[in-house]
Amino acid sequence: MTAPLPFTRITADGVRTVVQRPVAAEVPVAIEFNGIGYAVLMATPADLDDLVTGFALAERLIEAGNELLEIDAHKTDRGVIVRAMLSPERAARVADRVRHRVSESSCGLCGIENLEQALRPLPRVTAKSETSDAAIFAALAALRDHQPLNRATGGVHAAALVSRDGTIRLAREDVGRHNAFDKLIGAMAQGGLGWDGGCALLSSRCSFELVEKAALANCPLLVTVSAPTALAVERARAAGLRLVVLARSDAVLAVGP
Repeated sequence: MTAPLPFTRITADGVRTVVQRPVAAEVPVAIEFNGIGYAVLMATPADLDDLVTGFALAERLIEAGNELLEIDAHKTDRGVIVRAMLSPERAARVADRVRHRVSESSCGLCGIENLEQALRPLPRVTAKSETSDAAIFAALAALRDHQPLNRATGGVHAAALVSRDGTIRLAREDVGRHNAFDKLIGAMAQGGLGWDGGCALLSSRCSFELVEKAALANCPLLVTVSAPTALAVERARAAGLRLVVLARSDAVLAVGP
C-alpha cells in the first residue's frame, strides 16, 4: 500500500472537497527460474514467495512446493526481481516453457503450438468438497475481515482457503485476481495445507485461468463472487471441478459438472 494520495471528491450536487486516500501498490515483478528470465507480472509486492510458488505450480514447472529450493526477492527502482531455483529434476521444464514463450513473437504458424499449450488437458480433480451451502454463505460474510488491504484501498482481490464449515483458514490479496490465487496456492504448498473437504473463495469473476489454477491445485470447489466465462465452465466440467458463481450474500449459482 502506498502513502495516501490527494483526490478531489465531487458530489452529485457539485460540492468539491480534497480527500486523502491510500492506494494499493502495483509494480512489475520479474520472475527468474534458474537464472532464466521467465515472466513479468504486475502485482502487489507482498507475499512474493507465495506468488512465485503458486505461479510455478500453475505453469506446471513444479509439482510440489519443496521443488523450489530457494526464492530471493530484490527491489529495484522500477520493480522487484524474484530469483528462484528449481530442483535439478525440474530445471529442464523451464527451458522447454521458455522456448514456447519465445515463439509467441515469431511467425503466425508458431501460434498453433502456443494455442495447444494454452489449452492443454487438465488433470481430473480427485479431491472432494464437503462444503455446505450454509458454509459458503458464512465464508462470504467473513471474507471482508480477511481483506485488510482492500478495506483500506478498495482496489485489490482476495483468494481464501475455506474449511468445510465455512471458516476462512488462510487468505491472500493482490491487485490481480490470478496473482491472489497464486499466492494462496503457493502459501498452501509451502505450509503443507490441503483442501480438507473445503473450497477456494475468490472475490472476482470466474475466468478460465482461475479454473485451470484450481484444477492444477486439485481444488474440489471454486466459489467466485462474480460470473464465469463460457470457457471457464467448459474447462471446469472437463476437469471435474465444481463451480459456484455470482456468490452474493442472498444467493449463489451452482454450476455442474
